[in-house]
Amino acid sequence: MTLTSHTTDEAPTTWRPRIIALDVDGTIVDYDNAMTDAVRETVRAAADAGIHCVISTGRAVPGVMDAVEKLGFTEGLAVASNGSVVFSYDPIEILHTVTFDAAPAVRALLEVVPDAAVAVENVGVGYRMNKPFPDGELSGDVAHESIEDLIAKPVSRVIVRSPDSSAEEFAELAHSLGLEGTNYYVGYTAWLDLAPEGVSKAAGLEHVCAELGVDRADVLAIGDGSNDVEMLEWAGRGVAMGHAPLHVQAVADDVTETVENDGVVREIEKYL
Repeated sequence: MTLTSHTTDEAPTTWRPRIIALDVDGTIVDYDNAMTDAVRETVRAAADAGIHCVISTGRAVPGVMDAVEKLGFTEGLAVASNGSVVFSYDPIEILHTVTFDAAPAVRALLEVVPDAAVAVENVGVGYRMNKPFPDGELSGDVAHESIEDLIAKPVSRVIVRSPDSSAEEFAELAHSLGLEGTNYYVGYTAWLDLAPEGVSKAAGLEHVCAELGVDRADVLAIGDGSNDVEMLEWAGRGVAMGHAPLHVQAVADDVTETVENDGVVREIEKYL
């Protein structure tokens, strides 16, 4: 499929997405988890126009459902946990999961950052963790277990958090360790997300496309973080938020406004 040029807000376009894949934090909500009325109304208008609006996020299922409730959606498909989990709602039905043995990576990280907090995802429920995370960072039910219990069986996702470290230090650490067999993302803080190798939001969206019978050329993806890079490269049109790091903007087809200026609204309005 050949896409008509649409590299500015004013440019006309004959292309129209059949799926809009939306990151959550920093894209449809701000970093206080607040969604503006303009974002809510525009995303809902796209859904009412027959476009599938798919949440595609690093959040676990409960965090996805928080965003779904803010939008007022009652049914749909979503990609959670950076692509490790694909599910439909409501009710929640897990359609696809990928797990991996996180023990080697977690042990390697804890040798360098022994005081780190570690959480593994309990798919559809919440997290199991060795110690508390900062308030508001994890959603769903939480349970406390020893590190050995956390990594005793394959999991879909691991989060390693060290509030006393910087994001840059964590990025350097992850790179230096290699972390064989895993895919990892470093957040805006000292937050390291470990997923099975080859898993990304793009991989999760492949399953959504198969479920809906849509080609990836007909997907519009919008995001702002390092964990959005694969999704923005993969989609027919990938749009980075205006506040996204430069390496994220570099892989996108276009850059919209920041989350504070409702960048999602500016992009989606082109197709309404």
